Amino acid sequence: MEVLNKLRLSTAAIGFFDSGVGGTSVWTEVIHLLPHENTIYLADSKNAPYGIRSKDEIISLSVKNTDYLISQGCKLIAVPCNTATTNAIDYLRSHYDIPFIGIEPAIKPAALQSDTKKIGILATKGTLSSQLFKTTQERFTQDIDTIEVVGTGIVELIESGKTNSLEMRHLLKRIVEPLLISNIDYLVLGCSHYPYIKHLLKEMLPNNVKIIDSGTAVARQTLAILQEHQLLNESSELGQHRLYSNADLTVLKDIVGMDEYRQVAYLDF
Repeated sequence: MEVLNKLRLSTAAIGFFDSGVGGTSVWTEVIHLLPHENTIYLADSKNAPYGIRSKDEIISLSVKNTDYLISQGCKLIAVPCNTATTNAIDYLRSHYDIPFIGIEPAIKPAALQSDTKKIGILATKGTLSSQLFKTTQERFTQDIDTIEVVGTGIVELIESGKTNSLEMRHLLKRIVEPLLISNIDYLVLGCSHYPYIKHLLKEMLPNNVKIIDSGTAVARQTLAILQEHQLLNESSELGQHRLYSNADLTVLKDIVGMDEYRQVAYLDF
């Protein structure tokens, strides 16, 4: 019986939730590294962006998402939303008996590798004002100048399907102005939505500026936690993926694509 229970648990899905479609940038890294894992992804686009909400609101939304994923039998929950991680991950870990994978801006590698000792951090207001962000920043940037920029409006445009629009380009030109005059050589993307505008940022920033995010690190951590808890799916079959949104499905479908292994559907959560 114990062997059967472990087998059922190992084939259970990895759960993901994010304030919209942005977390699919991390989800993509995870399923690339772990192609045999099943997944369930919640895009809480109806309540996006989390970055403008209070900590209590973010915790409440995170609890709602977690409850649904647990009701679906998920064996682990990844939180690719920077704002949800920085504001709610401690609460979730203390109230649920299930492993959680959080995400933090890649401040450490940027600080360690910077030659100019100046790095930019592009994130939401909710992430930049969180205690976890401040603690991480203080730990790794003692000898580094950090230029923090709030990406107001970026998430909303991505969620509206306007990632490559003229409106997005005009917005980004205003946002990157402080970075252009600061001699940074690394830009840390502190929101899971932002990898989808990396190509636009590269056009606007000097060639020497390296842009990094946390997607690969989250995938590796997910593998490590699954191994630690003996939860890896040993099946030789490719994983099945259910992705849900509580708003229009167009953007989510465009980003993740559709095939026999991926189902995208509306869910009122």
